[in-house]
Amino acid sequence: MPISAAVFDLDGLMFNTEDVFDIAGNELLNRRSLKMTDEIRNSMLGRRAPEAFRNMLDMTGLDESIDDLIIESQEIFMGLLEEHLQPMPGLFDLLNHIQSLPLPIAVATSSHREYVEDILARYDIRSKFDTTCTQEDVERGKPEPDVYLLAAQRLGVKPTEMIVFEDSEAGTNAAASAGAITISVPHRHTASHNFSAATHIATSLADPLIYELLS
Repeated sequence: MPISAAVFDLDGLMFNTEDVFDIAGNELLNRRSLKMTDEIRNSMLGRRAPEAFRNMLDMTGLDESIDDLIIESQEIFMGLLEEHLQPMPGLFDLLNHIQSLPLPIAVATSSHREYVEDILARYDIRSKFDTTCTQEDVERGKPEPDVYLLAAQRLGVKPTEMIVFEDSEAGTNAAASAGAITISVPHRHTASHNFSAATHIATSLADPLIYELLS
């Protein structure tokens, strides 16, 4: 089936925000004399903040407000962005290539809209996307397929006609459940995830495999 649209996750896929989240998460737990473990990190990756921090509470035994933890974590995270934020390798070339085809492009993320708009604006690429689907737009977050089904609806294509780029197990499962052609791009924080639901696994957004699929 021909590819009629492309959809990108945001965190860890387009930008190295998972590196920044990791620093922020470590600081958040250090303040409570706890440590971020791979198990805790993996339980949070790819999920919306309420679900991610519920997992953190369940795994650490902390008895705190999820809302308070989110606010504190966001304050730490935003303070780190200026120094640490970077695009993932191959991002801009791939976006330009997809635009040249041309195919409509969307962002489908577990993050909230204000944050998404801020990240895209920092690199002046908001105009490259026809729509952004965020945590506010769906009832159920990843690994449920809702955000990708919404992206297909907004782009006017069938989910099976979309190529979706993801970096986490939760996101990969969401895209695959929607029926999309799912390209997983693991990084150091998600290398141990189960990507068996992916259509293909790429080494980066610059992987020739991606360009072959789009040709």
